[in-house]
Amino acid sequence: MDAKFLENKFTHAHTYDQYVRTGTGEQQRRWKDAFEDVSITPQQRALLGGFAREMKVLVISGIWCGDCIVQCPMLQRIADGNRLRINLRFLDRDENLDLAGHFKVNGGLRVPLALFLAEDFELCSIYGERTLSRYRALAAQRLGPACPTGIVPPGATELSATLQEWLNEFERVQLLLRLSPRLREKHGD
Repeated sequence: MDAKFLENKFTHAHTYDQYVRTGTGEQQRRWKDAFEDVSITPQQRALLGGFAREMKVLVISGIWCGDCIVQCPMLQRIADGNRLRINLRFLDRDENLDLAGHFKVNGGLRVPLALFLAEDFELCSIYGERTLSRYRALAAQRLGPACPTGIVPPGATELSATLQEWLNEFERVQLLLRLSPRLREKHGD
């Protein structure tokens, strides 16, 4: 998989609002409710505002997936924190098996999975499926299903921790991009 392939996928991917509209009325309601439950703190907004390099984030998702319902709105809130530097797009996993098939987790096609790309679509990081906080909460609650329904949202503590874990990965990739010798030479910094 090369940058041209990823660029093509990114170009044909949906914005957050376009992607949410692909769901049923009930799915759209759940995504909207989850989005309203997420907020970025002033400190998190300041961190995002300091990003200097453009990053493209391509999310492999399922509109039906409870984990996506909880986590993808977080990604949009993060992207909203710096629209000049974070370009976020979504693809349906089942409609893009030529991409999703490259990123199986424990032998399965899991979602959401974020591909962090440089400005020129070079792959920098792959993150997602579930964060550590999400796994800890699932283990504590003994939910069992591989993909919860998203009907009952997680508590505020778990949401906050999951958002921070995603934000940490955005920051890590931003630092990777900022310190990249290739990109520093390109931008003369």
